[in-house]
Amino acid sequence: MHFIIVTGLSGAGRSQALKRLEDNGFFCVDNLPPVLIPSFARYCLKLDKPIDQVAVAVDMRMGVMFESIYEAIKDLQAIRGLRLEILYLDASDETLVKRFKQTRRQHPLSAGGNVMTGIHLERDKLKRLKDMAQNVIDTSTYSIKKLGEVIDRLFTEDDQQRILISVTSFGYKRGIPLDADMVFDMRFIPNPYYMDELRDLNGKDEAVKKYVLSFPCTQLFINKVNDIVNIIAPHYLEQDKKQLIIAIGCTGGMHRSVAVAEELYRIFAEQNHRVTLEHRDIRMDKLEEEQ
Repeated sequence: MHFIIVTGLSGAGRSQALKRLEDNGFFCVDNLPPVLIPSFARYCLKLDKPIDQVAVAVDMRMGVMFESIYEAIKDLQAIRGLRLEILYLDASDETLVKRFKQTRRQHPLSAGGNVMTGIHLERDKLKRLKDMAQNVIDTSTYSIKKLGEVIDRLFTEDDQQRILISVTSFGYKRGIPLDADMVFDMRFIPNPYYMDELRDLNGKDEAVKKYVLSFPCTQLFINKVNDIVNIIAPHYLEQDKKQLIIAIGCTGGMHRSVAVAEELYRIFAEQNHRVTLEHRDIRMDKLEEEQ
């Protein structure tokens, strides 16, 4: 039985993730007290028609009952015939504050006070669980549709034996992606921003891409990253890690990081890897100018 514990920060998308898993055929239970989870898993296995895909969402809403989650995980790991995975949903502080303001909901740990206080307290309490998770997803820039697509790729049974490589470009001035496994800095490449004919373009445009990829150091870097990924990907799967998140950064996340991320995506796709591509900050400068 494939058993997924869905957890993470309040407002990061747990409910949406659980709904998507249910759409994919998982039997889903929301907010089940951790002390009951191992018994529930054993019950599912003993049914005349055993349930082969189960997902349970747990979070800080249950208060002190949540503290038994680690003992529950240890118990689940000892159950024969059960394959356990932890899916952790994360997001930036700024994103979470915006979401709570939009929904006008109270953070479960804010005790009627400041939302940010609750977020920081929850992040600290969940750190150990995040470190245990096989899959960590930063939903800061995700729409519901985008989150659903990532859930589909991670937990589609036909693809369980192939790692999902997620390539993300970003700008350092807006912070490093929270869920990155590997972070690479493209600021060693000459910056197209200082060329008048390239400044208003981005790394998806052919002229910028051609410029960034023309340097021997860029090609050497791309080849080395490709080698590293193909070395470690099988070992990630051996450790039950189904996703490798590669973050490619430059100053603004518009030119160099985008061009290199596009090229890595192309190479991984040609090698028949499962791969996704996201450009986190590609439009941020223009959006800020419009505001």
